[in-house]
Amino acid sequence: MHKKVNSMILQKQKSTIAMALSIASDRHLAQNIKNKTIKENYYKSLIAKFREHTLYKNIWIQILDKDLNSLYRSWSPKRGDNISKIRHDLVNVVQTKKVTYSVSAGKFNLSIKAIVPLFIDDNIVGIIEIISHFNSISKQLKDLKIDSAVVLKKEFKKQLEFPFTKLFIGDYYVANFDAPKEVRDYLRDNGVEKYFNNSYKIENGKIIASYELRNKNEKPVGYYIMFKNIDTMSNMDLDFFMFKWLALGIIVIMSITIIVSTMLFFANRRQKKYFHSIIDSATNIVLINNRKSILDVNRIFFKYFDKYKTLEEFLSENKSICDFFVNEDGYIQADMDGNKWIDYLIENKSKIHKMKVNIFGKIYYFSASASKVLKEKDHYSIVLADITEQENYKKELEHLIITDSLTGIGNRRYFHQKIEEEIQHAQRYKHSFSLIMLDIDFFKQVNDKYGHSVGDEVLIEYTKLISSLLRKGDIFSRFGGEEFMIILPYASKNQAQKIAEKLRTEIELSQKIIPITMSFGVVEYVAGEDSEFILKRVDDALYKAKDSGRNIVVSE
Repeated sequence: MHKKVNSMILQKQKSTIAMALSIASDRHLAQNIKNKTIKENYYKSLIAKFREHTLYKNIWIQILDKDLNSLYRSWSPKRGDNISKIRHDLVNVVQTKKVTYSVSAGKFNLSIKAIVPLFIDDNIVGIIEIISHFNSISKQLKDLKIDSAVVLKKEFKKQLEFPFTKLFIGDYYVANFDAPKEVRDYLRDNGVEKYFNNSYKIENGKIIASYELRNKNEKPVGYYIMFKNIDTMSNMDLDFFMFKWLALGIIVIMSITIIVSTMLFFANRRQKKYFHSIIDSATNIVLINNRKSILDVNRIFFKYFDKYKTLEEFLSENKSICDFFVNEDGYIQADMDGNKWIDYLIENKSKIHKMKVNIFGKIYYFSASASKVLKEKDHYSIVLADITEQENYKKELEHLIITDSLTGIGNRRYFHQKIEEEIQHAQRYKHSFSLIMLDIDFFKQVNDKYGHSVGDEVLIEYTKLISSLLRKGDIFSRFGGEEFMIILPYASKNQAQKIAEKLRTEIELSQKIIPITMSFGVVEYVAGEDSEFILKRVDDALYKAKDSGRNIVVSE
């Protein structure tokens, strides 16, 4: 329980800072803050997207100028007030110009906050703050049959002017909406301060674990108090929990139990029935393998490989589970640099191993661990834990971070990742590539004459047009404002110039929304140069195109 909530809080902190960085990557935001023209409907729709596509249903956004005057709050219509005297953490971000995140007690709630400064030409112009709450974590714990209450320490109660949940245990504020009444009553009757520690108790048929919540100054601000009924745990779970509670204080239940039980099985085959009852109680896939084939599996194996009813049926059509591996960088493959995948797991126990598996057209992700259980016969116990939900959510967040929120193509961060990858690829395989930098001519005049909403429509529409004209493997991203980059793998300068000329012509002829033209700079990668140098060259080429009258292609 302790380990799970620590992992969940850390993940939520990372997710909150990722959301803040994703929003802050929009170059329009800094300019809008400077001009004090915040598009409130955009952020309302963004919050709705977070609610629809992530685990987090109650994200708050606050935008402030550099003097900490409020320009926008998603949870309140109040605007224009200065909060520099009451939010010292925001003052610190303005002074240090550094991103920060923490668990914090404020006027409304005990929450997780991420604060990102925004700049124009290295000058800070404002701050964006993302505030997330503990309710999603409590819901995840509830799915594990763990009830919980997030309790704020009494000394911070005076800061609560508008308690978000309106739940209290005496003088102690409860920060999660779904804290069960029986849990709150139990803490009230037994004295909530009794559970203000990083330890465990067994009371009235419940395991009670407390996790300390600290702010950025490492000062305790509250506690996550968790309750799990003992009768929801198997006898083996309880014995193991008691051992770890007394000896180490860390819950690592199924993996050790499975390995120990597997060793007992091979030491004495007469205990086979007992062994099966143990591995069948596991919630993860368990396989017993030798170097040639699978020897045994547990019942969870057939939850995923549901086409088969027995191991014999599976083996009649497949040699090994590695037949289902997806060959993708970062995941375990059948052959790992000349080693069999099982040997690789055994030899690299300290690393975290992940598998991407295609089971009858559906993609799953597993974390994998292996242990040798019978040396003389090369028998192995392999445990696969399903992490599909976590991996998919991680990919969604990664996509948000590298995607331009207006046009839907890659952003500047995405471009820098891809140009480094392309340079490494070119150096390794001795091939070249070309780079196009393009810029909408007189775009400021478009915004001044028609307004930023029309300017945004122009960016969206012409991004779609350019995307439709590129090759399948080309990499298109918004570099900032009205500037774009296109990486053309395996393309020479002459080929790139022809592509750029085609784009220039189609853009000029299109006249969607309003007529526009674009200028293009084209360069070809030179072996040995780094990303900074090739960017300087393509920028110079684009500058020459603009200096030569615009609406032309210049290659260098």
